[in-house]
Amino acid sequence: MRPVSTGARLATAVLAAIPSLLLVTACGSSAPAHDTAPTIDFHQTGGPTPGFPGHGMTGSAPTAAAASTTTSAAASTTANTVDIQNFVFAPAKLTVPVGTTVTWTNKDEEPHTVAANDASFRSPGMGHNANFTFVFNTPGTFDYICTIHPFMHGTVVVTK
Repeated sequence: MRPVSTGARLATAVLAAIPSLLLVTACGSSAPAHDTAPTIDFHQTGGPTPGFPGHGMTGSAPTAAAASTTTSAAASTTANTVDIQNFVFAPAKLTVPVGTTVTWTNKDEEPHTVAANDASFRSPGMGHNANFTFVFNTPGTFDYICTIHPFMHGTVVVTK
């Protein structure tokens, strides 16, 4: 038998390593390139630590006897609707007379809720295009948040 030279051993090791290098290189290059870094906007009213109890939990606490429902149908386009889109309640403040039914529609892909700070109404988690309705039978100011995203705030003012 003829002895194997150091150069031959090195060449064999390099050739053996090439498939592994190609695999690592291929895996690393399959990710799409991003031009900008993702951002999250917690809005000015969200406070320094969104999601912690007590943030945005202010407002009056009128007693309200009312009914609420959640459906997956699209909301009507009346003035008594609130769209949930881009992690914002729009309009953020809605004024309606006593006895008005307000409908919230989640237009985001992420789930949201509608929960009164005074606990007078609370929706379950709503998926994309789901609705929540509530009948405001008592005058007052009703501040609410999304319990999943507490930096989201809204208000319904109910007049006599």
